[in-house]
Amino acid sequence: MRHATIIGTGSYLPDNIMTNDDMARLVETSDEWITSRTGIKERRISTGETTSDLAYEAATRALSNANLDAKNLDLIICATISPDSFMPSVACIVQERLGAINAAAFDLTAACTGLIYGMAIAASFIESGMFQNILVIGAETLSKTLDWSDRSTCVLFGDGAGAVILSASDQKEGIMSITLASDGSKQDYLCLPAIPLSNPFIEKGEDVIKPFITMKGQEVFKFAVRSITDMIKKLLSKANLSHNDVKYVIAHQANQRIIEVAAKTLGIPNEKFFINLDKYGNTSAATIGIALDEMVQKDMLQPGDRIILIGFGGGMTSGAILLEWS
Repeated sequence: MRHATIIGTGSYLPDNIMTNDDMARLVETSDEWITSRTGIKERRISTGETTSDLAYEAATRALSNANLDAKNLDLIICATISPDSFMPSVACIVQERLGAINAAAFDLTAACTGLIYGMAIAASFIESGMFQNILVIGAETLSKTLDWSDRSTCVLFGDGAGAVILSASDQKEGIMSITLASDGSKQDYLCLPAIPLSNPFIEKGEDVIKPFITMKGQEVFKFAVRSITDMIKKLLSKANLSHNDVKYVIAHQANQRIIEVAAKTLGIPNEKFFINLDKYGNTSAATIGIALDEMVQKDMLQPGDRIILIGFGGGMTSGAILLEWS
């Protein structure tokens, strides 16, 4: 039976570091205020690199890590809510820059759950026998989507990209189980408007839609905790495992308090949850890929380790993957 397994990871972050003290020079906030409420100490902010630039750099690192030539890729999926343009897609731009001449390419939008959704699609293509090697990227330049006068949102987000390469394998290692969910009734919890409807048949009004992220913080917090706990319970139940059988959980890096509350609810030690949001903040679709690659670079994962990847985000969307590291 064909399984989808991760054969390479990569990540890339802009060089420009913006600390909480730097934030305090822009809006009424402080290092203590941000750290105590989120766990974030700093984030990376692009000084000119686009989403496709970040995605390309993460992709080249993933290909190198997998020892795979770009011409052997069958598909490129980029998860993002901050593309360079509506068309061409970030994935198509990356395809051209990589020289991945044999790959189809498209973007998907699932906010902070984007990498999980992309990996789920990739796994389905691989298990069906349609494709052999698929590059999945989560990439964001969220700094261009922020109202830098709104301290409730601008302190949370950063720019970056993470990538994984999934490949077909006949071994038992790889993706064991996937679960995805959406709840459109909560769509107003986390929003980022696009181009408003405007044509000769529309009467021009006074309302001006600002293209910035808005968020109902408390509602997102509750949704996130519930998503992490429900998804992990569902994955473990499907696999007939307990949390003791899992080495690490890599949750979307949004807020340290979310992760701590979920861990306590599940009875899972905090140490099993990998956290790097203190350095990078919330990079939406990129967080899980960045965290996974950092763990690989630190040699934290060994063959046979079972890990859970879990995301939650605007839509509202959520999803999780249980896999055995190979």
